[in-house]
Amino acid sequence: MKLIKVLATSAAALAVMAPAAFAEWQPRKPIEFIIMAGKGGGADQIARLLQGLIEKKDLSPRPFIPINKPGGSGAEALRYLQDKAGDNHTVMMTLNSYYTTPVIQEGLGVDITEFTPIGLMALDTFLLWVNTDREDITDLDSYVATVKEAGLDWKVGGTGSGQEDSILTAMMEAEFGYEVTYVPFPGGGTVAKNLVGNHIDSTVNNPAEQLEFMRAGNSKPLVQFTDERMAAFPDVPTAKELGVDIEYYMQRSVNGPPGMDPEAQAWYENLFQELYDSEEWQSFCASEGLDCAGMMRGEELGEFHEKQLAAHIKLIEEVGADKITGE
Repeated sequence: MKLIKVLATSAAALAVMAPAAFAEWQPRKPIEFIIMAGKGGGADQIARLLQGLIEKKDLSPRPFIPINKPGGSGAEALRYLQDKAGDNHTVMMTLNSYYTTPVIQEGLGVDITEFTPIGLMALDTFLLWVNTDREDITDLDSYVATVKEAGLDWKVGGTGSGQEDSILTAMMEAEFGYEVTYVPFPGGGTVAKNLVGNHIDSTVNNPAEQLEFMRAGNSKPLVQFTDERMAAFPDVPTAKELGVDIEYYMQRSVNGPPGMDPEAQAWYENLFQELYDSEEWQSFCASEGLDCAGMMRGEELGEFHEKQLAAHIKLIEEVGADKITGE
């Protein structure tokens, strides 16, 4: 099972700036920078890094205020953004629960195709992690054998239920024919801490959430679910190399509420394009295992969202919503 990676390819399209008239729009009050996940996770780290760069580079006349809204696997954030229709002073850092939560929670009343697409900052990646105390687990084969023997006693920690980590966990269950106990946490940072504390047995954390612990010798990656090995993990094989058809990515994009004025959308697009092109952001991508091969913005990003929504609907159907939500 695979979620296809789609990247921007037109350098000319990325270079187009807003018309001069659009450049006249400026924020008149602080901008709410909503994060649809808890503190310490990948989305939170990225949003706060970008907020810091905006301040450092003096890119906005009004401050960006990071606000975490992780409730209901991102449902709280999605509903908040939906209710901000027409607001030019609210944007949100999203992840793949942007697609899955409205599908699984049918009564939420959110259609993400109505939101205002601003910019895709990166495709984040996933690795399988265990505590370094597990000397009996050295590779994917020994991991699968150990999990099969443990069965439901094996605890896999992840961010929320019905979103990325639980989807990838369900994909692995289907691929390897085992069942585990999935333990949801409010954010990836909390997941990482529980792994090194041996409160859970494994996780599929994003790199940024585990790198600090890996460098300290507390956790180790076994496999990466990417199309090729990342520069940050040259010695860790991909699932594809091992003959396992699992490839999965998490989009890290900024979006606004429905009905944002075109002038405001253009201002935000240009702002995040400047951040994307900055040395600081590109260095962060390289060191943290993010795929930043091209930024999408505006209409192109909107089309990307539609394709990824369709892909996730199909994926949910394949692995079963009950396996993803644990219900």
